[in-house]
Amino acid sequence: MDDLAATNGTSAANDSTGGTGTDGGAASPAETRGSRAQPKTDKSEQTRALILETAMRLFQERGYEKTTMRAIATEAGVSVGNAYYYFSAKEFLIQGFYDRMTYDHAADARNRMAHTRDFAERLEIALTSWLDTAAPYHEFAAQFFRTAADPSSSLSPFSNESHPARATAVELFREVLQGSELAPKLDAELVELLPDVLWLHLMVVVLYWVFDRTEDTERTREFVRRSTPMAARVINLSRYRVFRPIVRDAKGLIQDFILPTIGKTAVK
Repeated sequence: MDDLAATNGTSAANDSTGGTGTDGGAASPAETRGSRAQPKTDKSEQTRALILETAMRLFQERGYEKTTMRAIATEAGVSVGNAYYYFSAKEFLIQGFYDRMTYDHAADARNRMAHTRDFAERLEIALTSWLDTAAPYHEFAAQFFRTAADPSSSLSPFSNESHPARATAVELFREVLQGSELAPKLDAELVELLPDVLWLHLMVVVLYWVFDRTEDTERTREFVRRSTPMAARVINLSRYRVFRPIVRDAKGLIQDFILPTIGKTAVK
């Protein structure tokens, strides 16, 4: 009831909206807001970061379902209305978390793969970098996974609301491929589709990671080490004439059945 009242009381402040991120374009945390564009001032950024950090801590301590926006505002030392100004609903706090972590992952991966053009190495670096970036949030991730797994949820990685974070990740995988020695050898249409496919490979890794209870998620890391060279070999084989009919079939499946399931626009 507290959260509903606060939402109704601040609805006028949330009328202006801002979509962020486009396909193939990375979006920084300063550009990806809960459900609206926010002024880019130091104080605004500090307040938003404080609310987000407080929410992440309370989600870990109390669980996502039991943490209210009022509790988050109280712990952060801001009004409930102010909390809703930056995040118009509790799920947008998770979107803020997605945005920030995806941005941090992209920056870390770019730094790590700067000195290699080997496609398999670049892909493994990008996936391992995600595991390292996400490591502090492993226990927390399992708490909201059941909500994110609902295809109708805005927390789903395939939803329109998750577009900014997804666009950042897809752009990273575009760089993984285009910065490699393999990209010029591949069919141009396949090069265009592969970043989305590689992002889906990351989603498989994330799913395995969520349920991995080994120390330092070692089984997930081993999965990355073993699956990455295999994926690289399959992609490399696609450039040979004998495999072109299979490649065409694979492209058709991706275009007709996989890409249509991924939200393509930012939430308005």
